[in-house]
Amino acid sequence: MPRSVNSVASRAKRKKIMKMAKGYFGRRKNVWTVSKNAVEKGLQYAYIGRKQKKRNFRALWIMRINAAARLHGMSYSVFMGKVKAANIELNRKVLADLAMNHPDAFKAVVDKVK
Repeated sequence: MPRSVNSVASRAKRKKIMKMAKGYFGRRKNVWTVSKNAVEKGLQYAYIGRKQKKRNFRALWIMRINAAARLHGMSYSVFMGKVKAANIELNRKVLADLAMNHPDAFKAVVDKVK
């Protein structure tokens, strides 16, 4: 009995990878072996990037809070220490938004922790 090869599934798998490689430059978009490697590498970068995005946003929030806190005569670390001591349940994302878009509300938080 001859060996059975599931060519439908194989073709579907290749088509899926080639579709993901659309828009790549040169042979990366139309040669199977090159596309496969390029797409796998791209998926690795995407996975890593999702983790880095969280780090980058946290760093941005910290910079914004630090800049706003220094306008009120306090460093970031002192401000955050006092926020925790005063049991204010605002995270860095919200504090950064207040610092950027609602300076009066941020000033109220600063006055509360002083």
